[in-house]
Amino acid sequence: MTRSASELSHCVTARFDVAADTALAFLRDPIALGAWSLGCMNTRPDEESRGVYRGKSLFDGSETRFCIDADPERRIVDYLLGTPGEMVPRISIRVVPADVCDLEATQCYVTMTAWRPRTMDEPRWQQLCACHEAEIHLIRAQCEAAAMGDPVQPFSADGDKARGLFGR
Repeated sequence: MTRSASELSHCVTARFDVAADTALAFLRDPIALGAWSLGCMNTRPDEESRGVYRGKSLFDGSETRFCIDADPERRIVDYLLGTPGEMVPRISIRVVPADVCDLEATQCYVTMTAWRPRTMDEPRWQQLCACHEAEIHLIRAQCEAAAMGDPVQPFSADGDKARGLFGR
């Protein structure tokens, strides 16, 4: 069965004014994700599962668990969601380096793609798509700020500034 792309997947792209490797490093940082992912804020390591992180939704306070699976050679970052041991790659980001699209050396494209699970209802899917439309701008702004030495500092659940892997 074929359905329109908007019913099955969502894709958003932005041009970043940083080199591809800089964008990739930022996107691989699970603590930085806690400052731009509206559905997974204030990320922190999951004490029960190595390599798994937790964050809270700004919408309803629900907890999301995720892990990051990155392929630096291909500049792809998969965000696996769900229960540890049963996580699936529902969101993926590809960083397209400057030479592929004739950009300046200090620029790249970043494309975020999400796939809709069969069980996700229409209002929740519309919310996710709207979030990604906003999040690509948050990612760009925060990545560019970090590259300029002025990283956005996410706050941990207890109010202290969290420390991430990307120069924080």
